[in-house]
Amino acid sequence: MNDWKKRLNIVYSTNPDYHYQGEETEEEVTLPKEKQLLRVSLDKRNRKGKAVTLITGFIGTGNDLETLGKLLKTKCGVGGSVKDGEIIVQGDHRQKVLEILQKEGYAKTRLI
Repeated sequence: MNDWKKRLNIVYSTNPDYHYQGEETEEEVTLPKEKQLLRVSLDKRNRKGKAVTLITGFIGTGNDLETLGKLLKTKCGVGGSVKDGEIIVQGDHRQKVLEILQKEGYAKTRLI
């Protein structure tokens, strides 16, 4: 395959030691639990009047976010989803979610 197609939008360099960087994406590293700054809030916008507990601020891989979301939904006994870096738990479970996260070691979690 031709190499030039990967460099269509790259400006030319006269440096003989210059190496073109491809589109490699780094896998995001999950921060330790005690360093995570999670925010727990109640959200009613664009949900047809139904309230959901929204957990934002997680920094890490998608798999770790899914695992945390599953844990919260299971402990609260409700449904929900994980998308766009947010965990959505159906219903107003802010206090319960905050307690679960603190027991799990997420010390910097706070209610908004």
